[in-house]
Formats: sequence, structure tokens, C-alpha cells
Amino acid sequence: MNHISIKSYAKINLGLDVLGILPNGYHELKMIMQTITLSDNLFFEKRKDNRIILKTNLPFLPVNEKNIVYQAVKLFMETLHISSGIYCTVTKHIPVAAGMAGGSGNAAAALKAMDALFGTKLSADELASLGVKLGADVPYCLMGNTALAEGIGDVLTPLPAPPKAKVLIVKPMVSVSTKEVYTNLVLDENTKHPDIDACISAIRSGSLKDLCDNLGNVLEDVTVKLHPCIAEIKSKMIELGADGSLMSGSGPSVFGLFADEAKATTAYNYFKATSEYHKNTFLCDFT
Repeated sequence: MNHISIKSYAKINLGLDVLGILPNGYHELKMIMQTITLSDNLFFEKRKDNRIILKTNLPFLPVNEKNIVYQAVKLFMETLHISSGIYCTVTKHIPVAAGMAGGSGNAAAALKAMDALFGTKLSADELASLGVKLGADVPYCLMGNTALAEGIGDVLTPLPAPPKAKVLIVKPMVSVSTKEVYTNLVLDENTKHPDIDACISAIRSGSLKDLCDNLGNVLEDVTVKLHPCIAEIKSKMIELGADGSLMSGSGPSVFGLFADEAKATTAYNYFKATSEYHKNTFLCDFT
């Protein structure tokens, strides 16, 4: 095999809680992660020399060691003692810095592609041990679908597929600093923690209503104070028929879950026709 194409899927958080701060300074998380059909396309091809050449369709993205795909390829080659060069293209559709693990998903896809390209047949655990060196979300992105993520996000428990729904994604044109959001998060007796276990029960029972009733993200109040447009998008999604709506990750992307496909399409058309959202509005399914 000399070349391979692979998709990299976006994720949303059906629930996100921060339990505290670990001794190493990282936040202890409890999250329900879910991949959706919004995806990037990656292509990898062996080169005769030992160079890594990376190209993307977005001119503002770095194509050197500052890019997580470049980092993933380099880490894989150094760990497995591979001397071949690699040519890679990344065609982005997932919005950048959107709270949907676009970069982490790209890194996971790169590790999978390299494993297939060079026939190294690494186990899931071996790939995950490489992935966590690149980012806490990468092990989940390697697994995909529905999972409970604990620890720093790397302790994973697969869950059944959630009840069927259309997923509307809207990313406002604002930039969110994940570090700033976590820095401003206050964990005390007044913190409103989402009921992650109730979300899991809803997924296991197949009840979209119960899932939507228990959607929650402990980071949302922090990010909304910085960017009130997030609350406005959520409110409009509910007004347009979403059964539930939530910010994903540290934001700023917002998703709505719709049992009714016609209502989902109407809501998609509304946001797509709104100038500040039209470039970053997507109608998806769960993977």
C-alpha cells in the first residue's frame, strides 16, 4: 500500500462535567462523547525521501510541526522507527477551534492511516498510548461513536448508540480560549453539575426525551458570559423545534437534537440564511 484516504469525524459532548482538579493540575472530567457525520478528509502517500510534507485547504493553518497531523505522523514514524517520507493533505470541513475535536480527530485519523499504510498492526491500546501524547481527546477520537470519557478524557467506556436524532450544528463567528474557560470555571457548592448518569440511562433506554432533558455542560455558563450569542443560538434552536440544545466542549459551537427531521431542516435553513452563521451551519447524524 502506497497511499490511503481516511475520514476524520467531529464530536459533540452530550454531557460534560468537571469533577475537580487532579494532582497533576489537569481537570478531572466526566463526559459523554459522540461522533457525528460532519467530517474532514485526509490523504496520505509514501514518499521516497524522509520528508513530511503537509498541505491543507485553509491557508491560515500551519503545515509544519505546529500542526497536530504533522505531529502525529512524526510521532508514529519515530516510535515505529520508520524512515519513509509522507505526503499528506487535510481537507477541512469541521470548523477550527469549535469545541468539536477537529484537530484531535485529524490526529487520530493520521495514526490510523499510518498504521494501515505501513502494516504495523498496532492494537487499539497501542494507538491510544500514542494518541494521548498528542492530546487528551485523541484516544476517544480513535474509538469514536458513543463513549463515557473520564480522567482527563482518556479513560473510555463504550456506550450504546444514542436514540436517533438529527443534529444541527451552528458555530458563531467568535473565538474561545479553552484555557480561559477552564481558568474562569469556579467549582464550589453553587456549581450546577450536569447529571451524566441520567444521560447514560437515557441512552441505554433509547429515550431521546430523557436525553434532551438531561443535556448539560458545566462549562457553558462560563463561555456564555464571554459570548452571549451562544445562549441566543440555543434559544433559537429550541424555538425552531429542537428537543434539546447544548454547547459542545468549551464552545463556541452549539448543537440541537431534533426528533422531527422536517423541523431540523427548517432550523438548518434559518441559520444557513443568517449571514453570521451560514458558513458554519451543518445538519448531521450520529455516526
